[in-house]
Amino acid sequence: MNFAEFRFWELLFIGLAIVAGLRCCFPQKPQWFDKCGLLFLGLFLLLCVSETTFLIFCVVAVGSYFGLRWVLTQPEQRHARYMMALIPLQLAPLLFYKYGDFLFHGVFHWHLGGFHQQLNNLVHWEIPGFRELIIPVGISFYTFQKVAFVVDTLVLKEPLPKFLDYMNFAGFFPQIVAGPIERRDDLLPQMERFRFRWSVEDINAGATWIALGMFFKCCLADNLAAFFDPASVSNPYLIWIANLLFGLRIYYDFSGYSLVALGVARCLGVRLTLNFASPYCASSAGEFWRRWHITLSQWFRDYLYIPMGGGRVRWWAFNVLLVFLISGVWHGAGWNFMLWGFLHGLFLVVNRVWSQRKLKLPAVVGWASTMIGMFLAWLCFYETRTSVLMQKMATVLNPLRYNAQALHEALTALPSASMLVLGCFLVITFVTLVLEWRSVTKMQDPYSLLRRPGVLLLLVVLTIWLAPSKNNGFIYFAF
Repeated sequence: MNFAEFRFWELLFIGLAIVAGLRCCFPQKPQWFDKCGLLFLGLFLLLCVSETTFLIFCVVAVGSYFGLRWVLTQPEQRHARYMMALIPLQLAPLLFYKYGDFLFHGVFHWHLGGFHQQLNNLVHWEIPGFRELIIPVGISFYTFQKVAFVVDTLVLKEPLPKFLDYMNFAGFFPQIVAGPIERRDDLLPQMERFRFRWSVEDINAGATWIALGMFFKCCLADNLAAFFDPASVSNPYLIWIANLLFGLRIYYDFSGYSLVALGVARCLGVRLTLNFASPYCASSAGEFWRRWHITLSQWFRDYLYIPMGGGRVRWWAFNVLLVFLISGVWHGAGWNFMLWGFLHGLFLVVNRVWSQRKLKLPAVVGWASTMIGMFLAWLCFYETRTSVLMQKMATVLNPLRYNAQALHEALTALPSASMLVLGCFLVITFVTLVLEWRSVTKMQDPYSLLRRPGVLLLLVVLTIWLAPSKNNGFIYFAF
């Protein structure tokens, strides 16, 4: 479900028209019909993404529900044991599609070495199909949501909802593909009382989020992506420029999707969790992760970090590093993602030790040091070739590489006309970040200044005027 494509909106309105037409056949408009209409709409849009995506979602969602239903029929003292068996089954499709190739050709091949080749020759062990597997869109997001649903139901002793309500919770189309990862207590009650009401207030509020999200995606992220060039290995300035452009792009791309999802849901009368809260305004690593991909951060905190002992145990630093290593693996199958997670875990450990000693940096210094760390780590996110990644890391961390010749090379890397265009987009991005900062610090409400009518009108004009003709898919669809 690519919100930036006209096809999505066309299919959405076709689906809504079908639901509205059938709804006219029921004068009493029973609630179950509205719920069935919502489920039909979600499954229809998911099927339009791909048949594989549709089938794998149904397997995970239906299997989670009936697996949980069976566990609830067993004696309560066995629930924990059966839960620990059910969760790996929920994760199995994710592990197969997302990590099968990496585990077999990357990890096992690396450990077995020459024996691996001999084994291939003897029993034809090679599985080339792994390399052709297409990861079902959204599998990382909806799998984690189903795991949380199982844990919350069993641990908190919540009742099992009706199947129709559960499927709407599991397959609510605005957020199923790339989040936010919603909790049972937040989204399920809204699905249980769902009706197509078409409130003017909700539609107006939702439209502001949609307009802002489309500006983030189509005007900022897609245009910045056109200038992203990760080719340089030996020039630290060019590597930092690539890090900057990628970091800005991935933020405005992913937050743009999340804001459109928030807006579409609000138009339907459903309130989703704000998944981003201006993270580049953060002045520490801890604050950054309270603002970036909020629902994923909370998921790891509640379902992994705290059960491991959290920050209450002596080995809290190990807990932080392990959680972020797993977070890196969640984002992608590769050593680069593990390094990305390790760096963020290290930043958080240093941040906590610094805070415990009651050392405080000036706000500007804290923000600058935080951003340097965050944008350095983005290098590990986009550079998937391990050897090249290590070379680039050595370059940016070597003070001797920052010389006049490298600076001149960086300044002349783009033609003057392209530099002017890039500079204009960076100015728009800077102004947007300033308005985000003002919203957070003065209004205590992320994006509030950007959602004011006059500002939104300008953003809509900029989006229509500057959006590139070639659309880029949302970057987090790969995860």
